Amino acid sequence: MSKKHSALLICLGNICRSPIAEGVFAHLVKQNGDEAEWHVDSAAIGGWHVGKSPDWRAQDVLKAHNIPYNNTARQLVKEDFYNFDYIFGMDEENMSDLKRKAPKDAKAKLLLLGDFDPEGDRIIRDPYYDSDSKGFEKCYQQCVRSCTEFLKRHQNKEI
Repeated sequence: MSKKHSALLICLGNICRSPIAEGVFAHLVKQNGDEAEWHVDSAAIGGWHVGKSPDWRAQDVLKAHNIPYNNTARQLVKEDFYNFDYIFGMDEENMSDLKRKAPKDAKAKLLLLGDFDPEGDRIIRDPYYDSDSKGFEKCYQQCVRSCTEFLKRHQNKEI
């Protein structure tokens, strides 16, 4: 029996990018038949939206792609650095915050999700302040490419 793996997707408020990334990651592992092998979650750097559902535009994008999602926002806690194998940030500011918050003996590998995008689109820009939902669709596409590539490399034991 293989060891269960875990991934935590992080963004600033946990209502836009990280819920989309969590939904995509969980959907991909389910499609691959690896659902029992992964624990996937998301969280925020800040606590502004704790307990809230994702932004309606994030929910709409996930629904449009038939990806179920029912999580609510939570804030990153110290235990996450010990309980997860991988913690993914969406941008350089997230990564800086994660590195600053990580205990010295943390188990989790801190990774920029966009580093896995085969198109090289490294930064998943926060679409929260956009007046439409185009940024959410772009975020979704980046997450699909990046999560797919990460899972492929993980499967091949490159990570």
